[in-house]
Amino acid sequence: MQKLDQFIADFASFVWGLPLLILLIGGGFYLLVLSRFLPFRYLGHAIQVLRGKYDNPDDAGEITHFQALTTALSSTIGMGNIAGVAVAISIGGPGAVFWMWVSAIIGMATKFFTSSLAIMYRGKDSEGNTQGGPMYFIMEGLGKHWKPLAVFFSLCGLIGALPVFNVNQLTQAINDIVLIPNGITVNFTSNLIIGLILVTITSVVILGGLNRISKVASKLVPSMVLLYFVLIMIILFANAEVVPTYFRLIFTDAFAAENYKGDAFLGGLLGGLIILGVRRGAFSNEAGIGTAPLAHGAAKTNEPIREGLVAMLGPAIDTLIVCTLTALAILVTGVWQTTEANGVSLTANAFGAAMPTYGRYLLLLCIVVFSVSSLFSYAYYGGKCLSFLIGDKNKHYYNYFYILSIILGATTSLALMINLIDGIFALMAIPTMTATLILAPRVVKEAKAYFKRMKSNDT
Repeated sequence: MQKLDQFIADFASFVWGLPLLILLIGGGFYLLVLSRFLPFRYLGHAIQVLRGKYDNPDDAGEITHFQALTTALSSTIGMGNIAGVAVAISIGGPGAVFWMWVSAIIGMATKFFTSSLAIMYRGKDSEGNTQGGPMYFIMEGLGKHWKPLAVFFSLCGLIGALPVFNVNQLTQAINDIVLIPNGITVNFTSNLIIGLILVTITSVVILGGLNRISKVASKLVPSMVLLYFVLIMIILFANAEVVPTYFRLIFTDAFAAENYKGDAFLGGLLGGLIILGVRRGAFSNEAGIGTAPLAHGAAKTNEPIREGLVAMLGPAIDTLIVCTLTALAILVTGVWQTTEANGVSLTANAFGAAMPTYGRYLLLLCIVVFSVSSLFSYAYYGGKCLSFLIGDKNKHYYNYFYILSIILGATTSLALMINLIDGIFALMAIPTMTATLILAPRVVKEAKAYFKRMKSNDT
């Protein structure tokens, strides 16, 4: 098992090297400049679209803009925000948060382009149903001779969509917050029982298809984000005198790397810290990975730019708001310096320190909802990848493989799970970003035409 752990860790480190950093951050920055910082200029319009101002029930697609965003967010607002941020801080200190922010700001442009393309170049599955996502915009936008790239994305997506990290961290949270403090022995059997309960809940929702998934996500995600926001505000108010100090430290430590404990990269600690922040940022908001376009490609709209504008709100909500809240809670309570805990356990310690009696239990409530809702979305993503590879009528087989992986996630180590998904996410980014960068000028042309139409409609 140790050899497998080491092999997966080496694989993740290799694929998250300089070439991928250039592709994700360099490519995202190119998209930001190419769009003339469009994600920040049309935030107001994006919110109007999200609220349903331009909804048309006769448009192609299955779900509303709001349901598409909450389905995408239900996969990204999960353990990446609660456990992933804790992992980043425990290894990289406060400075890692700054590089997560950079990843999110650039990620807004990436999400705009990838999700616009998911609507611009929707394809047909084997049953003749309209579908969207990286594999379809590769085929429809670049041509049939690019099919190997689409197949590569779909094969990676089968593994990248597995919920092993979320399940692993949810199991750890239940063990640390409920079982161990109440004297219940934690072992393989207890983890297996948690896994079986999650299998039951997940099966009920995912076997109902996208409509059931999107309806559940649209109800669960907004209420839990609000609860999480309120809880963090309580922690920050209780430690108000040190909040400015730690907020400042996020910026200063980003370039000094004084608290970085990971491997050096390109001969320096700063390089390692940047890689860590970008990795955790990509894991948190999934910009450039290609998962979100799978959800946004199903939106009920004939205007690609509208869905791109809605999608770009994802990294802002996910990383700039939720991840920052988690980071500040961990920093101001000081638990990152006083405990060896990692992942979700570190976040739980922060809540326990600020709200001794009930803090951990309220965090657990958020964790359960975030994690379980992400299980629904990832099942849909993996099913779409299998549908592309072997036909729509066979996609249900993925659900059985997916359900088995929940048991695996509940009973294996954190290091193995986080490195496996990290590594596969990196591979998924290669076809997604390659196709997006090639097709980007077409999105810009479409955006100009769209805003010209909007302007003439308003006058």
